[in-house]
Amino acid sequence: MKRLRLLPFVLLVLLVSGPALADRESEIRDLKLEKEKLNSEIQKLNRQIASTDSMLKADDSRYKTLQQRYKADSERRRAEIDSLNNKIKAVAGDLQAERNKQARAKNRADNVAAKRKALRAELAGISKRLESQIAQTVPWELESRLDRAKSLTRDIESGNASEEEGFSRLKSLIAEETKFGDEVAIINSPLTRKNGEVINAAILRIGNQWMVYSDDNGTVFGSLVRKVDDGKVVYEWNENLNLEERAAVKLALDVKQAKKPPQVVKLPVSLSIVGGER
Repeated sequence: MKRLRLLPFVLLVLLVSGPALADRESEIRDLKLEKEKLNSEIQKLNRQIASTDSMLKADDSRYKTLQQRYKADSERRRAEIDSLNNKIKAVAGDLQAERNKQARAKNRADNVAAKRKALRAELAGISKRLESQIAQTVPWELESRLDRAKSLTRDIESGNASEEEGFSRLKSLIAEETKFGDEVAIINSPLTRKNGEVINAAILRIGNQWMVYSDDNGTVFGSLVRKVDDGKVVYEWNENLNLEERAAVKLALDVKQAKKPPQVVKLPVSLSIVGGER
């Protein structure tokens, strides 16, 4: 009886709950679809996250690799820079040493040039003094002797002759003048007397101390005399010889010309170049 009483109630419940169940099932289906959609989106997001993580890991690995390369490259470059700095210091040291060497060489060259210049000036001074001395000696080949001295002075002063050449030529010229002062020479040459007459004469020179002559006939004799006129040295013939002086001149000429046997000939001091005119 109870079941029979409950049956209408159950039927009523079923009738009432049928549409509600259908709505629930539809809602459940919608929720499942939403769930699947959300799961799909979650999976998509997970894939994106995984991809992003992978990219981040790759970027991180690439960053670390780049960082390691940068560090290694920086260390290598620092090592290269240090090596270049050392090389630059070494080259700078060598350059400074070379500059110092060149400076010392220049100083030596300047010293040598200064010494050569001073030597040139000294040689030119000696040559000029020699010119002056030659100009004041006896007029025997005077022009050629004086020309050699003047030529030497010009070459030394102009630099056409090196110091070595100038010294050698000066030494040779002094030797020639020294020999000139020691030698005994005789020449037969026309001679102009004090009165202007030109005669053929035998002229004897004994160093730079005596210079005498006699004509071909042995009638005219003379000796060269040195004088100073207004501070200038001049030479002229003294033809006022006495018999003793004439005999001495004739004997000296005959011995030199081999007209008489070799012998010692004594010439009076009065016949010397500085003996003076009576």
